[in-house]
Amino acid sequence: MAYGKAIEVFLVNGTAESLVTAELSNWNGKAIKIPRIDVSSCKRDDIAGVGVYFLICQENDGTDSVYIGEAENVIDRLRQHLRDHQSGKELFYWNTAVVFVGNDLNKALIRYLENRFVELAKECGRYNILTKNTYKNTVLKESQIASMEEFVDNVKILINTLGYKVLVPAPKADSDTVYLYCKGAGALATGFVSAGGFTVLSGSTISDHTVPSLETRGASYYRLRNALINEGVIDNGTFVKDYEFSAPSAASAVVLGHTSNGNTDWKTKDGTQLKNLI
Repeated sequence: MAYGKAIEVFLVNGTAESLVTAELSNWNGKAIKIPRIDVSSCKRDDIAGVGVYFLICQENDGTDSVYIGEAENVIDRLRQHLRDHQSGKELFYWNTAVVFVGNDLNKALIRYLENRFVELAKECGRYNILTKNTYKNTVLKESQIASMEEFVDNVKILINTLGYKVLVPAPKADSDTVYLYCKGAGALATGFVSAGGFTVLSGSTISDHTVPSLETRGASYYRLRNALINEGVIDNGTFVKDYEFSAPSAASAVVLGHTSNGNTDWKTKDGTQLKNLI
């Protein structure tokens, strides 16, 4: 049984676009969301400690990416990221850092957390993962692992609350799910309406070509289609994992290879259009 959670979100400068902290009741950890432009001038003690961090960025093709790291002094590490980008050592550009700190963290624990978060983010498949290497064989006591897995669960809650679904898996169908289908030009996809938009199921196939209008009128869908192929969500024309789109039309455009109205192109087995179901 799931229980309710009390979260305290504090807008440090009175706006959600600036520094934000978030805390769960009965947990000594804390989330700190800090924009890139505030990193150089930040003097907060809570971000100068041991922790893990997520650098949120958007690629030129419009897809979301994240770099997940750990540091014994997080703010110093974030400033090093800025210097590395200025010198050309770091090619990606991040807009926001989401930092997680805790009273009892140490180097071994944050190495464990970094590896777990990279694994989970890859499994979820919502973000392109920029982290290349992690410590996969950190040795911890059984009690430490249990404590860190609780830390992981709390981070999942807070980072999602702050608006980043990097650790949120694709929705799963249940006994009440109404399945819908999208067909055309060699494509055959199955999906369902989900909380975040529309989820296309593993095994769905896409059209083997796109029409020119997708690159112009539907440019964002064209970029998304290519990104999903490049990231391995779609392999050899087939979804290899469930994937949640922000809207039914985004899902059907990717599947069909042309601009689409998802409310009419997604249908039940008996031909009922999505628009007549909701």
